[in-house]
Amino acid sequence: MTELATAEPSRIRRIVAHPVNLLLIGFALMVAVGAVGSIVLNKVFGALDASKNTPTRLLGAIILAALFILAYKGYKRWIERAPDRELELAGAGRELALGLLGGAALFSVMTGIVALLGGFEIMGLRGAGAIWSMLGLSVFSGVFEEILIRGIVFRQLEAWLGSWIALALSSALFGALHIMNPGATWFSSVAIAVEAGILLGAAYMLTRRLWLAIGIHAAWNFTQGWVFSVPVSGGEAPLGLLITRRLGPDWLTGGDFGLEASVVAMIVATLAGVILLLLAIQRGQLVAAPWRRVR
Repeated sequence: MTELATAEPSRIRRIVAHPVNLLLIGFALMVAVGAVGSIVLNKVFGALDASKNTPTRLLGAIILAALFILAYKGYKRWIERAPDRELELAGAGRELALGLLGGAALFSVMTGIVALLGGFEIMGLRGAGAIWSMLGLSVFSGVFEEILIRGIVFRQLEAWLGSWIALALSSALFGALHIMNPGATWFSSVAIAVEAGILLGAAYMLTRRLWLAIGIHAAWNFTQGWVFSVPVSGGEAPLGLLITRRLGPDWLTGGDFGLEASVVAMIVATLAGVILLLLAIQRGQLVAAPWRRVR
């Protein structure tokens, strides 16, 4: 009887510990935390109301981001039963700062190239604009999407199939998740999959932590939305610091989706991603496919 009781939990544990099951459990957990957390925060003080440009918008996003981080740490400890390396606090400030600087610089360089090609103009200075709303959006998207896509989806696929297949599949999923956004097209989803999938996946592989990718993601969104007043992955253009306009063909301006769907963005961000990927390869950070692993 004792042997049977011991064997049953062991069998269940082996099933749970398979990367596919860990992926599904982690994905469901993060989506549930996001849904419940958003409902509660909105009920309490409307903190996530996108129409409100107040400090509570940022506060709500910070609280929700903290919930995602705590949920991930709980997932690692009690479900995956592994140390939380991805969100360790030691060295987090440096990696986050590098990511913030890198994300802002990348989007600024890309926008500058589009401007030189005649697709972007700065008409004037608006002021603070929707700064609180954009800060909230950037914090939320940077933390939630990186934990979900790189921390759970990519990492579990990598454990199962190796780095290259995990990068391809997680990038494709990331692009597909944007297809329902306002102004999205098949090309915008491909652009997101290629430019952001490779860049952010490589940022994780290089450090084996999420802070660099979170910083890049958050700063990219904040720079395009608040600094340059460009739609963030579709929708209406935010009221940002600068009064701007985009003009010219969609391949240059990204059309209704925003500059992320520009060919220029694909080239600039993908090139940066390839550089990070080469550094990760050089440092031996890639995981081989199971059929190529030394036994």
